[in-house]
Amino acid sequence: MESLPRELALRIALATRVLPGIGVPRLLDILHERVGSPLSDEKLKSITVTNLKTGIGSLDGEEDGEDIGIGLENIKLAVRYLWGDEAEDENLPEIQPYKEGDMPESIRVAIGSNSGALLNGHFGSCIRFLVYQLSRTDCKLVDIRSTIEADSAEDKNLFRANLIKDCHVLFVQSIGGPAAAKVIRADIYPIKEPEVVEALDKLKEFQKVFDAPPPWFAKVLGRSAEERVRFSHAS
Repeated sequence: MESLPRELALRIALATRVLPGIGVPRLLDILHERVGSPLSDEKLKSITVTNLKTGIGSLDGEEDGEDIGIGLENIKLAVRYLWGDEAEDENLPEIQPYKEGDMPESIRVAIGSNSGALLNGHFGSCIRFLVYQLSRTDCKLVDIRSTIEADSAEDKNLFRANLIKDCHVLFVQSIGGPAAAKVIRADIYPIKEPEVVEALDKLKEFQKVFDAPPPWFAKVLGRSAEERVRFSHAS
């Protein structure tokens, strides 16, 4: 296998994240078969949705690319990453102005996402984290953080945890035990949401927790020890 420029290797790694069951070696085989060797920027930009779908199907014995167990939206997203369009998600929400102290009794929440304003990312493979400041009555998107550099990190999970270390809560579709331990060690509370949902819908639902916060959440909000004990006894 030829040595790929780092930028092309990252694009291929990104594409595999949204193609369940397709690792980097397998995707490389598909790309070589579809566009030839050596791979180049021009060749990756020549990949089409049909092209990639058929290539995946061929490896699975489904020559027409049907019934391969990968949704069409994921294949479309993978093609965009192969083209180098990772930063050009036209559905990304707009970051809102925010400075510390604007929202009293608020927390910072990270959402694992692969597209738009959806909660649809796994911790170890999501393309980006959407970072929100959340209070009982308000919610602001304060940052969008790409995870593209995680692929070249020695400890990918630690890199991701450090990327959101200013957050108190993390929502992802899934997270493994070792990764969860690193997140918790960074004082971030991980919560799994297996279904694909709108980030704002999940955050609105979570705002109800402010009315009767569990002890760990009350501590984040700066509530006194007495208040936390009272809640613990009441529950």
